[in-house]
Amino acid sequence: MATRNYKPTSPGRRFMSVATFAEITTSEPERSLLTTVKKTAGRNSQGRVTARHRGGGHRRHYRIIDWKRTKDGVPGKVATIEYDPNRTAFIALIHYADGDKRYILAAEGMKVGDAVHSGEEADIKTGNNLPVRKIPVGTLLHNIELYPGRGAQMVRAAGASAQLMAKDGNKALLRLPSGEVRQVSHDCRATIGQVGNLDNENISGGKAGRSRWRGIRPRIRGVATNPCDHPHGGGEARSTPGRASCTPWGKPALGYKTRKKKASDALIVRRRKK
Repeated sequence: MATRNYKPTSPGRRFMSVATFAEITTSEPERSLLTTVKKTAGRNSQGRVTARHRGGGHRRHYRIIDWKRTKDGVPGKVATIEYDPNRTAFIALIHYADGDKRYILAAEGMKVGDAVHSGEEADIKTGNNLPVRKIPVGTLLHNIELYPGRGAQMVRAAGASAQLMAKDGNKALLRLPSGEVRQVSHDCRATIGQVGNLDNENISGGKAGRSRWRGIRPRIRGVATNPCDHPHGGGEARSTPGRASCTPWGKPALGYKTRKKKASDALIVRRRKK
């Protein structure tokens, strides 16, 4: 995918860039794989804001993605490459030989008419899905399961890929896009190749309105607030915070560990941060 830059006909256009969507083959999604999604605007079930700066945005339908790829032994063919408003990656509609239709993440280089397979007997080919134990060391992967049978949870963003580093017993070592090295069971499934839409990271919004379309509300600097709203607030005219960067509730904002302990932490061989 390539990007297109506009002529600076206005301040909002000056730095704006958009995707050309050259890979997209249709603008009409498969209706049987659409469902509604209720917006939360960052509120929990009690109506309280638990995630700030969210709300509004364009209306969108959710595309049901096949994260488990359970159509083992049934050949499929790529029917369309489509845009998905819910993620940075493009999606591909697969027509299977038994008449079933499913969406998967579109891998880099995937085209209409390509054959895709899943299962232990699948070839090592872009878009095919098979257990990690059947994949040779050094292969680039995406759409990876963290636990067998749960469905893909890792490496799903546009342009992302992990590398299979080694196999040891019933575990496999993966180097994730963040640099983290993690163990997964050799029964976990993964898809061969890299996620498509590589130029997504080169797109520039150009104006605040494009963030509002995406449902992202404005953020304000702490030093621009009143002292009752933020520890950095207050003071006449512009002033430095007078203390280390912190959140509105006084927690350190830089270098402060907030990750909770999880059972999967034992599978991390090397963290992304030293």
